Amino acid sequence: MNRSEALAYIIEQTLRGELVFPTNVNASLQIHQALDEPDCCMESAASLVVTEPLLAARLVAIANSVAYNRFGGGVTNVRTAITILGFSTLRAIVMSIVIRQLGHSIKNPQLRRKASQLWQHSAHVAALAFVLAKKISHVDFEAALFIGIVHEVGGFYVLSRAEEFPVLLENWPENSPEPDYSVNNTHLTKIPEAMIGRAVLQKLMVPKTVISSLETLWSGTRTTSPETLGDTLMLANDLVTVISPFDAASSEVIEERRLSIDFKLGESTLKKVLSTSEEEIHSLTEALLK
Repeated sequence: MNRSEALAYIIEQTLRGELVFPTNVNASLQIHQALDEPDCCMESAASLVVTEPLLAARLVAIANSVAYNRFGGGVTNVRTAITILGFSTLRAIVMSIVIRQLGHSIKNPQLRRKASQLWQHSAHVAALAFVLAKKISHVDFEAALFIGIVHEVGGFYVLSRAEEFPVLLENWPENSPEPDYSVNNTHLTKIPEAMIGRAVLQKLMVPKTVISSLETLWSGTRTTSPETLGDTLMLANDLVTVISPFDAASSEVIEERRLSIDFKLGESTLKKVLSTSEEEIHSLTEALLK
């Protein structure tokens, strides 16, 4: 089995809904599912969160970040953190744990480095999307944070399966296009990120509105200024300084594109808004990376 055939096999599995998750992901998925229950109240949520120390620590850290901090950094317990952040952000943080666990399950050093880079990229995009939503596109900033966190989940899933298929490590694309693939006798011109992403997100029971917003990123559709969640995610992805290991464009092309992005915002500009928001973006990014 060569690299193309291995990827085609994984893609076929995802299209059939046959996704394989590491054991350590299951507990976090159960918490995510429990939070979606209609009768899940504040006390129930707090009880669920304290069973997962990493989740509890991440929740308190984000509640104390500049992006959310309204209490002078004095949040010290899970219940207060949930009160500040709300259930939408709590769900986003639980999903961030799920995605990181996909990466942490990897033993191969090369794959672990790529998973670490992919999570750094995702955390930066999520923080940027959050700030862009609040200050520029004026869409749901909690949804923007969630979408930023999950936008590369298909890549994490491929990395988590790569140890089963060592051939995936061969000729890893470094700034070069992927070869062609054929899945179910259908010819594909590149890795169908959207196909894998949709399948994984559906398995994780992510709302259809989130998947719909991700279509903007998957299609590569850009606008001069963001108006929707999809536009906001696309702009955040274009502005991020940490490149995804799945990005086939050269670092020079990506950096040139990033530096060229600017537009008027009333009496200000995008770059000025981002400049004044640096502390907020950095604080939220660091809280996600802890």
